[in-house]
Amino acid sequence: MADSLTRRILVIGGGAAGNAVTILLRRAGITVDLIEARPDWNATTGSGITLQGNALRVLRELGVWKRVSASGFAFGTLGIAAPDGTVLHVAEDIKTGGDELPATLGMQRPQLQRILIDAVRACGATVRLGTTAEALEQDADGVSVRFSDGTEGRYDLVIAADGLNSATRVAIGIAEKPEPTGMAIWRIAAPRPEGVERSDLAYGGPAHIAGYTPTSEDTIYAFVVEGCRERVSVDPADYADEMRRLAQEYGGVWPEITKHITDPEKVNYTWFNRLLVEGSWHRGRVVLIGDAAHCCPPTIAQGAAMSLEDALVLAELLTSGRDWDDALLQNYYERRIPRVRTVVEASVQIGQWQLDGVRDADVPGLIGGTMNYLKELP
Repeated sequence: MADSLTRRILVIGGGAAGNAVTILLRRAGITVDLIEARPDWNATTGSGITLQGNALRVLRELGVWKRVSASGFAFGTLGIAAPDGTVLHVAEDIKTGGDELPATLGMQRPQLQRILIDAVRACGATVRLGTTAEALEQDADGVSVRFSDGTEGRYDLVIAADGLNSATRVAIGIAEKPEPTGMAIWRIAAPRPEGVERSDLAYGGPAHIAGYTPTSEDTIYAFVVEGCRERVSVDPADYADEMRRLAQEYGGVWPEITKHITDPEKVNYTWFNRLLVEGSWHRGRVVLIGDAAHCCPPTIAQGAAMSLEDALVLAELLTSGRDWDDALLQNYYERRIPRVRTVVEASVQIGQWQLDGVRDADVPGLIGGTMNYLKELP
């Protein structure tokens, strides 16, 4: 195997996982080409994101923590409320990233993406937007790739970070695919009401959950979780009306939030999905990372954290001086799967309890046990 300065990696997908692994590999002197299907690098999509300490720990390792901290809104508690807005309980968030980092930070998803984009640009990777991998041909020494623009490239390794509906996962013969969990979420970014200093979740009412998270001094993202509908049953032109119809039944600051649910193009409607690829996350010299390998409902807000941790662990192994062989890539899977499986199963279980109407489920116990486990280094 050639040394790191002559190795070349293709990263397919410029989301959190793909950006993070690119930054870490370039730091070690490895040549990285990153391709992203969307011409805008997905820099404007999404409302908000909740990042817990173990995600922040990786962002600190990437060298972007200072900008993330300045752009987001840190907090350390979670409020549980009745549909009328009455706060029933305030729980301390567990610091999964250590005492030096906040327990939780909310931020606007596009802002996080822009910060990571800037870091990728600065690290010296070659970036090609509006580009996909059309064909992969593997042999004992590497992978030949044909791109959508007609060009070709040769790589020692391909990292597939192309998301939940990964075309690369299908192309290398991995059969697992996302499965709906039976729940869906309406999301919107809105101005931060006075007094909103943490995430609050209201259980019950016309939906399963209505919640919000501060994402900056001026903004929040608000969301309503319900049973999933057929996507064709709601016209996107009616998204604002549908979310507002659900949201207006909640009290507290929800009347103020509801006033801003007016533009259907700013409302996002998404099904919750579950995916967990078992056995291995690679075939030959192509390896999955992030949502391409696993995803879960955002019920414990760990999806992005798991993707970022994947990047950290895979980059650590690839820069360890070991051969980039089957044993190394299987080691990556074996290090990640217990942690990822714990998060996926807990996230799905919490949603299933809600769908089944289980009122005596130990949700705090399940979340607490999971978060205490995640305090350990990945």
